[in-house]
Amino acid sequence: MKRVLIGGGSGFIGTRLSNHLKNCGYGVTIISRKPQLNHISWIEIEKNGLREPFNAVVNLCGQNVLDPTRRWSPGFKLNVWNSRINSSKTLVKAISEAKSEIRPEVFINISGVSNYKPDDKKVYTENDNLESYDYMSELCNAWEKAATIDKLTTGCRNVKLRTGVVLGREGGMIASLFVPFFMGFGGPVGDGNQPLPWIHVEDLCELIRFSIENKNVEGVLNAVAPQIIKNKDFAQAFGRALWRPAFIPLPSQAVEFMFSKERAVLLTTGAKIKPLRTLETGFQYQYPTINEALKDCAKLFMF
Repeated sequence: MKRVLIGGGSGFIGTRLSNHLKNCGYGVTIISRKPQLNHISWIEIEKNGLREPFNAVVNLCGQNVLDPTRRWSPGFKLNVWNSRINSSKTLVKAISEAKSEIRPEVFINISGVSNYKPDDKKVYTENDNLESYDYMSELCNAWEKAATIDKLTTGCRNVKLRTGVVLGREGGMIASLFVPFFMGFGGPVGDGNQPLPWIHVEDLCELIRFSIENKNVEGVLNAVAPQIIKNKDFAQAFGRALWRPAFIPLPSQAVEFMFSKERAVLLTTGAKIKPLRTLETGFQYQYPTINEALKDCAKLFMF
């Protein structure tokens, strides 16, 4: 049985990934704060490193940037930063220092797409050179740097997945928007013309499993669907899937007031991103279009 160690395995994506891998015959261990069955604490990882063999280590850790209950204070910004950078550094250190007989074959780290600067004309791929231009791009670039592992000295493949908005009925943006859209109060953010990179959570989980099982997969992959859409396309598709109107816009100024301008850019701006290298690996999407993805996300019940 292949074994996978998951950091951040109790959240929306982590829970779905754990179940996905278990259904595929994997053994799963979660890194968490509390001791439980099939769990390891972060303190134990930091203190002792890896003491048992795993075929893969996957890091999904990261404080929710768009938590509406948290003010965008210096303390919260530090939390957002450290939750990503420190967890990545901890796992890189643990893998690098592990005995060769128990060292994993691959380290997969999830980051975001904010390092692609919004540009109405340009379509980005993994081959583009990226520079920091604001807080979110600095975060993504530092995140990927912290998650870099030396394959020559460790023999461990390094896969960096840049995810768009992850769509799934049980969490993320869909969970936040389901009630207002179901009640007929949904609509685009601002004028809705900003690109919205996205991926269905099941495709993200399958891409992670694909990356574990295929030794030719390494480096940066854009974990976004091949269909490039705008925010208003999402709103219209979600409204159709729920059989509800979706024409009430949420003004950009209101979003900036709710979240502060520095993090509101995640909703008010976006870049056109193509998963070029992801498609070149031979990966097949189960939900390649927004209509297919949101039809699955529009289920009233989650079982």
